Amino acid sequence: MYPPILQCLNGHTLCSGCKPKVDNRCPTCRHELGNIRCLALEKLAASLELPCKYQSFGCNGIYPYYSKPKHEYQCSYRPYGCPYAGSECTVIGDIPHLVAHLKDDHKVDMHNGCTFNHRYVKSNPHEVENATWMLTVFSCFGQYFCLHFEAFHIGLAPVYIAFLRFMGDNNEAKNYSYSLEVGGNGRKLIWQGVPRSIRDSHRKVRDSFDGLIIQRNMALFFSGGDRKELKLRVTGRIWKEQ
Repeated sequence: MYPPILQCLNGHTLCSGCKPKVDNRCPTCRHELGNIRCLALEKLAASLELPCKYQSFGCNGIYPYYSKPKHEYQCSYRPYGCPYAGSECTVIGDIPHLVAHLKDDHKVDMHNGCTFNHRYVKSNPHEVENATWMLTVFSCFGQYFCLHFEAFHIGLAPVYIAFLRFMGDNNEAKNYSYSLEVGGNGRKLIWQGVPRSIRDSHRKVRDSFDGLIIQRNMALFFSGGDRKELKLRVTGRIWKEQ
């Protein structure tokens, strides 16, 4: 419980965050709750020091009761969410656990190296509205990176986007850069950027347009032929900034 900590006329305590959830009645004796503060309990709480709730993930810090939530919100040991965007996966864990999870449970393609050359093919691109098509994981510089490629809409315009996410925190992600290139029929598009941490959700990165965006008509032009089949080759590389 965090201040203000309230109590009913019989002395039963309740945190202010729970008060609206119990229809303003004490969940113990059902008496109506007022706005009586339990100052003794608030003072007691202020004297406590507790371990971070992510202790099992490696955090050994001890924090005053009232500052513990702020630390835990930004604790570098807090677990990461699964970066797979093809389903609402709820798995959390450290990076080695998530890498194994992506490989074993989502059957994601795993590659070693800092350059890539991927081909994306769809036979009926006009029928694809919003689709997460592919996630590929790269092991590079002793770190892991996720390459996303998918179809979605900007307003009413159908587009494709490719972007890279870093399996780690933002402060580490800033040490790396990457480039993506796609083209055909003598034309090409090039994107250069900094990978976003998987702390940022897949949707957040996508909806901020932080990646290589290809309009559908341009993608079909790159594909050649009768424009009825999508055939894109996306190449790129990852490098470490000095």
